[in-house]
Amino acid sequence: MYRARDYVENERWLADLDAAGDRLGLESAARSRAVDLFLSTVPDEERSKQASMAAALYVGALIEGDRRSQGAVADAVGVSRLSVQQNWKDLIEEAGLRKPSW
Repeated sequence: MYRARDYVENERWLADLDAAGDRLGLESAARSRAVDLFLSTVPDEERSKQASMAAALYVGALIEGDRRSQGAVADAVGVSRLSVQQNWKDLIEEAGLRKPSW
């Protein structure tokens, strides 16, 4: 879980996450899940936050059934597809969720 302070300290990233959600046309449940995932696992290093945000969007959409491709999420966030691919499974595990079996 995260603290209210985490929300304030990461407002810029959350605005970027919301803008990427707009570009992807994500439903509010997927966006909300992505925010929770990002804030619960936000990295300390500034340079890692964009990749973490992309993974959170991908996983949030996946969990809420509003699935988008890794490439689409990467394009919306401005990272490589490889960044999403390398981070989403760790994010699921860190959040205590189970990976899909497909």
